[in-house]
Amino acid sequence: MPNWNSIARRIRVPLGFLFAGTYIWLAHPSNLSIATGTIIALIGLFIRALASGHVQKNEVLTVTGPYAHTRNPLYLGSIILASGFLVAARNWILVLLALALLLIIYLPVIRSEEAFLRQCFPEYGEYAERVPRLLPAFRPYQDSPGSFSWHLYWKHREYNAALGMICMITMLIAKLFWLSK
Repeated sequence: MPNWNSIARRIRVPLGFLFAGTYIWLAHPSNLSIATGTIIALIGLFIRALASGHVQKNEVLTVTGPYAHTRNPLYLGSIILASGFLVAARNWILVLLALALLLIIYLPVIRSEEAFLRQCFPEYGEYAERVPRLLPAFRPYQDSPGSFSWHLYWKHREYNAALGMICMITMLIAKLFWLSK
């Protein structure tokens, strides 16, 4: 029988699409909320892009770039991106739903991924002791910043996050225009 971590991993993407539909339905954007939310979301998108250009999934333990400050920069970027969308939407029900998804789905997925990394990389334990799970440390894990790779960015298809953001902001602008008529 599958445990919750494996179930959470399988349902996170379909739940994300369901949440996106609910988000558009419940959103009450304004010009200011869309502008402010977009700026916040762009910060999250930048963090995700930077992380994606450093990570070599399942090949080596990535400890450079944003991974020198937080073990989960992709999730940190996603949380900031989602926060921007929540600001843009101006709806507390969406904030509560997003928090529930974070606690019920994403935290177990993070724990599951960390357990996998512990099995694959013996050095992960020492890395995990020195680098916070989510909130970044000011001091990097090591001095070498590593280098960003556009090849990795494209390989991981991180551009999909940018396209998704553009679609969501466009739908919010359309909803705002439609509501103002």
